[in-house]
Amino acid sequence: MPLADQRKFVTATDSATVCLLGGPFVLKNGRRLEIPEGSKPLLVFVILKGGRVSRQHAAGTLWPYGDDERAAGNLRSALWRLRGAGIDVLHADRCMLYLDPDVSVDITQLSRWATRVIDGSADASDLGKRSLNWEAMDLLPGWYDEWVIFERERLRQRLLHAMESLVRRLTSRGSFADAVELAMTAVGVEPLRESAQRVLIEAHLAEGNIIEAHRAYVAYCKMLSAELGVSPSVELAEIVSRSPGVSRFGTATMSS
Repeated sequence: MPLADQRKFVTATDSATVCLLGGPFVLKNGRRLEIPEGSKPLLVFVILKGGRVSRQHAAGTLWPYGDDERAAGNLRSALWRLRGAGIDVLHADRCMLYLDPDVSVDITQLSRWATRVIDGSADASDLGKRSLNWEAMDLLPGWYDEWVIFERERLRQRLLHAMESLVRRLTSRGSFADAVELAMTAVGVEPLRESAQRVLIEAHLAEGNIIEAHRAYVAYCKMLSAELGVSPSVELAEIVSRSPGVSRFGTATMSS
């Protein structure tokens, strides 16, 4: 994610922010600090485990081959490299590792934004943060650890739900261009996702673009048939069929 986009989810008072999108790296006082390769897994693991984890669990998960003493040594080395790079964001005692409470994490702020949009508590500034890119949907690409894969999917689902909620809100406000663009982004992320296709079709219909809605529906029908051998839900078909100028058989009619 470009630095300018990254800062949209970083508050002005943050002294340091760990950025996992397009990273990992750290933003501190306007500067980008590169995390040493040997320390990246440890920092990411602590973050994805909620910011607090036992040393034994972290060492055993990240360095499973070899004995406990060697794993503990690798953990100490990873901590040392972090501090040597000027990245003092992890604290440790004899038993625990934890993220400094004054340090922000981009995906945490992004997830909180998504929650506000979904539950309806978003304010005007939240509604202006619509320029999510593909990196926000593909957390740490190339990382195949189970604990990364789970968080990647959790964040992707959260953001897709937020985008769909935001499309509905934009549509209800008459901001059709923004609604359609955001809906198309959601569809691009997950083309087979019916809820994303639905908000796109509803945005087209709300704007009066019946042909665009019909085109999107037909394309979705063909894709579902080719990929899964199924049809869209009855509910989605009814949304289209109830629209003026569209028959129950999904064919658009043009009045003379």
